[in-house]
Amino acid sequence: MQQVTIRGLDPKVEKEIRRIAGERGQSINQVIKEIVHKEFKGCTAPAESLKELAGGWSRDEAADFERAIQSCEQIDEDMWK
Repeated sequence: MQQVTIRGLDPKVEKEIRRIAGERGQSINQVIKEIVHKEFKGCTAPAESLKELAGGWSRDEAADFERAIQSCEQIDEDMWK
């Protein structure tokens, strides 16, 4: 796709886009692409990472999972004799 330049963007909008990009660790370009794709719902952006495609866990969810499988990581020495 060709490059598109946006001129005359309201400074408050630009500041918000930059804030979102910083929070998400994304480029400004990626944030703007997501906004445009949301507006045109029939056109979906392709996933750019496995995490985006499959989803990801928060730190709390990951910690809950680790606690849930903790008993599975115990080695029963008697079983290996």
